[in-house]
Amino acid sequence: MSKITHSPAPDARPVPPIRELDLTDGPTAAAVHRTGRSAYAVEAGLIGFDGIPALRESLAELRARPLRWLGAVPAAGTVAAFVAWQDEGPPAGAVEIDRVCVDPAWFRRGLATRLLDHLMHEIAPDRDMVVTTGAANQPAVPLYRRLGFTRAADFEPVPGLRMARFVLRRGAPSATAAPGE
Repeated sequence: MSKITHSPAPDARPVPPIRELDLTDGPTAAAVHRTGRSAYAVEAGLIGFDGIPALRESLAELRARPLRWLGAVPAAGTVAAFVAWQDEGPPAGAVEIDRVCVDPAWFRRGLATRLLDHLMHEIAPDRDMVVTTGAANQPAVPLYRRLGFTRAADFEPVPGLRMARFVLRRGAPSATAAPGE
């Protein structure tokens, strides 16, 4: 007789819509702050480093960052996931993705992919992009590769913390890509 196994029921929550976030709105900023801290706590465990600056960032510091924000916002008004990027340079300059965070309660729902896809194709379709993550951050590393980013040289900003930099070139081949990438 074969053993019958049951997989968990699929998450029945609807996929939240994506919209720009306004961090001058107090409740929105607080929701982003909570989601970011939860996500970075998981990343800290994955990469074995609890000194991620965003884990210690105050709400006021978060709101003061010169970033644009895009979020997946369920009907309940919480922020399930977000991407933030620096968009201060010239229109042809690279978009510096500052952070991509998903609330652990929303993991494995494709929200990071949807947010990055929206940024890449709707907001900045012709611009290069750069993002950095912990080199041991699975599933972020394969996510960026799947989206077409090329891994550049890793670096170690502090002893024991290896970071991976990814570049998405929209035109000329990458001059910052590591050999073989």
